[in-house]
Amino acid sequence: MGKLVIVESPAKAKSIKKYLGEGYEVTSSMGHVRDLPAAKLSVDVKNDFAPKYAIIKGKEKLVKDLKQMAAESETVYLATDPDREGEAISWHLATILGLDLNEKNRVTFNEITKTGVKNGMSAPRAVDTDLVNAQQARRILDRLVGYRISPFVSQKIRRGLSAGRVQSVAVRLIVDREEEINAFKPEEYWTLDAKFTNSQRKVINASFTGDETGKVKITCKEQSDAYLKRLENASYKVDSVKRGTRKKNPAPPFITSTLQQEASNRLGFQAQRTMRAAQELYEGVDVAGIGAIGLITYMRTDSLRISEDARALATEFIKETYGERYLPEKPRYYKSRANAQDGHEAIRPTTPSLTPDRVKGSLTPDQFKLYDIIWKRFMASLMESCVQNTVKAEIRGADENDAAQGKYCTFVASGYSIKFDGYTKLYDDGEDSKDEKIPELSQGDVVKLKELAGSQHFTQPPARYTEATLIKAMEEEGIGRPSTYASIITTIVKRGYIKRSAKLLRPTELGEATTKLLKERFPKIVNVKFTAQMESSLDEVGSGNEDYVKILHTFYDDLEKTLAKAKEEMKDVKITLAEDVTDIPCDKCGRMMVIKTGRYGRFLACPGYPDCKNAKPLVSETGATCPKCGSKIIEKRSKKGYVFYGCESWPQCDFSTWDKPAGENCPQCGKSMFKKKGGIVACSNEACGFEKKAQRKRKDDKKDDE
Repeated sequence: MGKLVIVESPAKAKSIKKYLGEGYEVTSSMGHVRDLPAAKLSVDVKNDFAPKYAIIKGKEKLVKDLKQMAAESETVYLATDPDREGEAISWHLATILGLDLNEKNRVTFNEITKTGVKNGMSAPRAVDTDLVNAQQARRILDRLVGYRISPFVSQKIRRGLSAGRVQSVAVRLIVDREEEINAFKPEEYWTLDAKFTNSQRKVINASFTGDETGKVKITCKEQSDAYLKRLENASYKVDSVKRGTRKKNPAPPFITSTLQQEASNRLGFQAQRTMRAAQELYEGVDVAGIGAIGLITYMRTDSLRISEDARALATEFIKETYGERYLPEKPRYYKSRANAQDGHEAIRPTTPSLTPDRVKGSLTPDQFKLYDIIWKRFMASLMESCVQNTVKAEIRGADENDAAQGKYCTFVASGYSIKFDGYTKLYDDGEDSKDEKIPELSQGDVVKLKELAGSQHFTQPPARYTEATLIKAMEEEGIGRPSTYASIITTIVKRGYIKRSAKLLRPTELGEATTKLLKERFPKIVNVKFTAQMESSLDEVGSGNEDYVKILHTFYDDLEKTLAKAKEEMKDVKITLAEDVTDIPCDKCGRMMVIKTGRYGRFLACPGYPDCKNAKPLVSETGATCPKCGSKIIEKRSKKGYVFYGCESWPQCDFSTWDKPAGENCPQCGKSMFKKKGGIVACSNEACGFEKKAQRKRKDDKKDDE
């Protein structure tokens, strides 16, 4: 067959095949092909934690085909993603296919372009067993925590719960923040805001800062009123004007965490959505006139390094497009964080000349939006600073009596204007000063008071986390790594430990109860510093400086002692959650039924078990009625967990639909309306045929829903 190249995804295979040409066959492993079976621990703790891997269910035929292709090939290259997870996939493939682990058959591509593929293929190496061991250690640690602690948590709180090693710490951050908010005691303060006019009747906004004694903080209405009374007959004069310039430097190019934060803040993308679009841009997109090409470099990185070739191409583009004055005198170099692995470049466009507008027609909306901010942020990071002219005017006010005694009140007005736009011509980072432009003023100018008012304020509690701020906190604390942020958040939301509310992350009662239990009984598991230290230890394993078996022994021995103690001290303890109690009375004994989770999902059960064993399905009503028989339409789930809607009278009535009830009735026939694709709301009665465009919700309505 010639040479076989194995990558992870079909899209990536298609892009790479284009550059390799004849003599190469490129195929995909479709991600991991081997893992720890979920039915049991699958780790031999008595034999240095030897993992017991097995082919992932459903991939047997794929593995058989890969073996046949490898056997018929002259050479096999393993070209999975250039990170720990990719290294582990290559190791599993090499083991399954019987390849020599010492052979130089591992290639990596930082970018899926002709140059990137050529460079990768020209530098094959052996599979990095240190990186593999780091990934194995993480996988085994997570399995040990999940399979040893999860049953205990499930027994004490609710069946089916799972305690993840890193996820539990993320939940703790959110729970701790909620506790801070609940314990917060607001403090009152007041501001005095004034509007002045100059001789040309231009308005100047200014704020009170103090009096002749210096800066003053107004803490109550009485103090505010006293200053307002003192200034009733005051006249005002500009005491000083300070002018200057300030530079605003561009932000560095994206790394994984900052890309996720910016996509959340600017685009409203959840981390998982960001990484999905980024993966597609990296693996390759069919661009009109060019063909399949990877548009960005590898998107799981914590490095701010930029290749000199990319820097030169971007610099040339900036010079030709905006002019030489938009380039700094000295090229910009950015320093990565102290604990950065620095395995890859920063996230950047592979071809700087491919502007977002040039490729827009070939991209999906999500791909375009993400490529747009990646391209602009990278180009702006190499451009000249923005220069602003600044002005700060101090205005003093006093009546005749105060003036005679040397007493006065001080107001400050400040503003700026753009002297040179620099990088902001391309990418506005949204961090401009809140100051505003103010009219021309000179020392000694008399200004007239137009308006003066006192406003009451209260100090605010710390803000709840959003996805962006949680990712930032995890990065700063050293929890997780670039490749795990999105999955961590997705997991803790899916498992019900936290919920999204108007983009804010709040803990559920389940999250609070689980965190409380883990803090009391397994303090190390949810200790931020301990988890960060463990991440550092895994990095050391990846660098070849730590023995992963030794780390596992230390962790597991302590875990087993802690677990044994917790089981003994809590053998008769059961934690009841208020959120599990419903207002539905038991048909047999009258107790209010509770929500339980079983093998097939959630159901209603009597809390009097075992005295009363009554149980029944948990029905989620939609408010809609069946167009066939008039019974209630309820929410159901398929065997694969997908939500659909059907008649509660099944199997007597077989009505079901994927369309969600719209919460309104047809104006023509009175039947329930359902939401269709394309923003259409249609009547469920096919004979009626009424449909209309769905009304777009206002932001306020969305917040109310959330």
